[in-house]
Amino acid sequence: MSRQFFTLANQLTLVRLALIPFFVIAVLNQRYGWGLAVLLAAGLSDALDGLLARALKQRTPLGAYLDPITDKLLLSTAFVILAVQGDVPWTVSVLVLGRDVLILAVALAIIIGAGWRPFASSVYGKISTVTQVLTVGVVVLARVWPHGAVVWAKDVLIGLTVAITLASGIHYAWRTGKVLPDIPPKA
Repeated sequence: MSRQFFTLANQLTLVRLALIPFFVIAVLNQRYGWGLAVLLAAGLSDALDGLLARALKQRTPLGAYLDPITDKLLLSTAFVILAVQGDVPWTVSVLVLGRDVLILAVALAIIIGAGWRPFASSVYGKISTVTQVLTVGVVVLARVWPHGAVVWAKDVLIGLTVAITLASGIHYAWRTGKVLPDIPPKA
């Protein structure tokens, strides 16, 4: 396990995890420029950890879990803190967080109850994540540079996030319901 922990790719993921409190502090102190810089650093580390894991053949089971968990923690935290600041409606934050909590709860129940693990992400989940990342970035950018096109993009992306988050949640529920009867009970 320690060899998995010390790969360069996993270390970059841990750096991204460590950036979350700095984003929170920046936004709470209305230092949106710093918040944007932290988001950019997190995005860069996310891109680099994936590239390095493949290029250096450092794909690990730990990284397979740690990377998406870190992404979800960053996004969920960002939506909540932006709602606290009044930059995103609470309903949007609750929807994003609620979908992720429900997916995690169902996945854990299936893993613990049946020992079944193949929870590959769907194209809808990936689109939802990309939309959420863009939304958080543009919401913060709108506080740094509140020009018409950016503010308009912020409003459009918030609406798009709601629609795609709902669609991906429904798709996940449908897909899980479809395979659930075929999962053998844990022995």
